[in-house]
Amino acid sequence: MSEVSILDMCCGSRMFWMDKQDSRAVFTDRREEQHALCDGRTLQISPDIIADFRALPFADNTFAQVVFDPPHLERVGAEAWMKKKYGALDRKTWPDDIRAGFAEAFRVLRPHGTLVFKWNETQIPVKKVIVLTDHKPTIWQRTGKSDKTHWILFLKPAA
Repeated sequence: MSEVSILDMCCGSRMFWMDKQDSRAVFTDRREEQHALCDGRTLQISPDIIADFRALPFADNTFAQVVFDPPHLERVGAEAWMKKKYGALDRKTWPDDIRAGFAEAFRVLRPHGTLVFKWNETQIPVKKVIVLTDHKPTIWQRTGKSDKTHWILFLKPAA
């Protein structure tokens, strides 16, 4: 790992990164897939490391920054474009899964490190998600056409 290291949890497609080949970042997703799109392009889910955000294969306090961008849909068709691009949550276990994801994100985050959490509340309101961690956000910004995407930042306290 380099001196400045970033973990991107569950976004193997690197969709919002400025430099998709940034050597400081480790991209994880539990999927490695390729899908043909109707316009002739290809959607490639190609993480650096295949890993489940509920059980990350990294030591405690490894990363200076963690981006936690879990799937946000619980109701989506098996062949739907949104599922292929973003993945899907299990309808019965999603609260426990997200809670475990937060715990893992903070475990691998260094003291004084930043957790960037992205959530779209198309199906599940953010108020049902944010209660799944005991950590208090420092910054919260809504974006998107209907203000349904939330970017929430956390600062991990000293050890």
